Amino acid sequence: MNLFTRTSPRDKKSNLYYITLVGILCLGSYLLGIWRTSSVIPRAAFDYSSGVAQCEKFSKTTLTRDLDFDAHHNPRDPPPVPSTAVSFPSCDAKLSEHTPCEDAKRSLKFPRERLEYRQRHCPERDEALKCRIPAPYGYKTPFRWPESRDVAWFANVPHTELTVEKKNPNWVRYENDRFWFPGGGTMFPHGADAYIDDIGRLIDLSDGSIRTAIDTGCGVASFGAYLLSRNITTMSFAPRDTHEAQVQFALERGVPAMIGIMATIRLPYPSRAFDLAHCSRCLIPWGQNDGVYLMEVDRVLRPGGYWILSGPPINWQKRWKGWERTRDDLNAEQTQIEQVARSLCWKKVVQKDDLAIWQKPFNHIHCKKNGRGLKKPEFCRHDQDPDMAWYTHMDSCLTPLPEVDEGEDLKTVAGGKVEKWPARLNAVPPRVNNGDLQEITPEGFLGDTELWKQRVSYYKTLDYQLGETGRYRNVLDMNAYVGGFAAALADEPVWVMNVVPVEANLNTLGVIYERGLIGTYQNWCEAMSTYPRTYDFIHADSVFTLYQDKCEPEDILLEMDRILRPGGGVIIRDDVDVLIKVKALTKGLQWEGRIADHEKGPHERVKIYYAVKQYWTVTAPQEEDKNNTKSSLMILSSLFLLFFFSLSSCNVMLLNFLQQ
Repeated sequence: MNLFTRTSPRDKKSNLYYITLVGILCLGSYLLGIWRTSSVIPRAAFDYSSGVAQCEKFSKTTLTRDLDFDAHHNPRDPPPVPSTAVSFPSCDAKLSEHTPCEDAKRSLKFPRERLEYRQRHCPERDEALKCRIPAPYGYKTPFRWPESRDVAWFANVPHTELTVEKKNPNWVRYENDRFWFPGGGTMFPHGADAYIDDIGRLIDLSDGSIRTAIDTGCGVASFGAYLLSRNITTMSFAPRDTHEAQVQFALERGVPAMIGIMATIRLPYPSRAFDLAHCSRCLIPWGQNDGVYLMEVDRVLRPGGYWILSGPPINWQKRWKGWERTRDDLNAEQTQIEQVARSLCWKKVVQKDDLAIWQKPFNHIHCKKNGRGLKKPEFCRHDQDPDMAWYTHMDSCLTPLPEVDEGEDLKTVAGGKVEKWPARLNAVPPRVNNGDLQEITPEGFLGDTELWKQRVSYYKTLDYQLGETGRYRNVLDMNAYVGGFAAALADEPVWVMNVVPVEANLNTLGVIYERGLIGTYQNWCEAMSTYPRTYDFIHADSVFTLYQDKCEPEDILLEMDRILRPGGGVIIRDDVDVLIKVKALTKGLQWEGRIADHEKGPHERVKIYYAVKQYWTVTAPQEEDKNNTKSSLMILSSLFLLFFFSLSSCNVMLLNFLQQ
């Protein structure tokens, strides 16, 4: 019997099909592997701006220990249930400046009347992004205060529009790799300092009676930046408009600012909050719409507070040609403003050159005696809470000041007089003294102040950077209560945005302003009206417990990650069970953190989670192009080799076939 039987043509054909199929499958697997390994990976957790690895940024103290809440089972225990780790991918590089509630495309769906389309409009929860907002390529840790007032890195705010549009007013200029802020403005070409000196010659800015200010249409916030050296803290705001980066510039400079506009809803501040309001050519139509915008300024001004206006139509007799408007038009505008101011019982203090200053009355005794209630605008109804300012519609009515005795004079401050700064910070606020918040007594307020001094001292042992002068500048307190955390940091070169959640049991924001601090309202199930990377440090006391049944913790954490700078610190204070869940979620955000004991010891259920956001940015455009080119070359090389191998194999098979 012949052991070497001849192979049939059918068998040869089957072998050829089999080899071809295997070759195709191998090729597909190889190409898939190349594609999977060529994706862009974010930078390592290393602060390239300072040359310090993030692992070195944790507390060097040995006074506290990292608490371990992982299960340690003995052989008799049931096996642990594996947990599914949550991972949040990086968003597209184009979203590095994503501000969810000020999205330009979404705003076009809303009416243009009274600029409603440009105010706050948030996406539905199912539309919210579930990814981490990246920092732009080349992002660096901002300059420290006070140097940051005058300079910022170009890579952090890569916009040059303002350097062209506002070149003559000297707002900002671009040189090499950074922006410079000379302190100029449209109405103060000699600089903000000289402009503030002019105001100081008209009203007293130095005796501590003026502590909080609001700057409407702030530009790059040079007015607020230079007031800080005079112990006046300014809440600056401007819309996200054609001047794309003006609020972002302010925040990079270390100046308090928010995205906002006067449109149809109230500003997110309580009544009687600010000692001074300012508008320097802010283009707000103050006299139009029945004077509703001046009525909103009146609501947020403290009794006896000042409103300062510079720019059109003030001094129109000399300026009208440069403003390219007619004399009659400007005269009519100023007449309209004067009429509205008188209807609010304001007194015009002075008008000199380009400045005009009005003062709000200390009480409404004089207004009511002169039949003010029968004139327009009418007083707002008593059931309209003057402190309700979250998505609350503006009304064309005059907010009544708290009642004072008939026997009091015109200088009696309605609602109570605040102390001058700095005594104002720790003095019992009038709202507490008057019993407006029955749950907070004067003794309770003073006790809270001392409590937060102790807590902040303990925080500094957890985060040594919190105790390092100048390391943090922009600070956020997500649940501020009466501002004790901010008050404990008052001697540090920081400013604190004190947030009172609208879901809080007490509306305490008015108390915070009476202390000479600043803040805003916020619903933490929504995004904040600010840019990514606004804050260097975030403090969250019982925030996750407060929102436990209102939205998902990952939504709040993603918003915290969005507004926190790379390398920024976080302290979350909450129940231990809540913190264990939060810590697990922050691993998906690439935060490095640890849970520590309560300042009173390990027997308290409340614990403290301290974490640091790792430094990472988008990949350099040219680097990405190189990676793509490299991947393409690898694929082409692989195809060529595979083709050569296949051709050689086919030649061998054909030769064997012919021989057989």
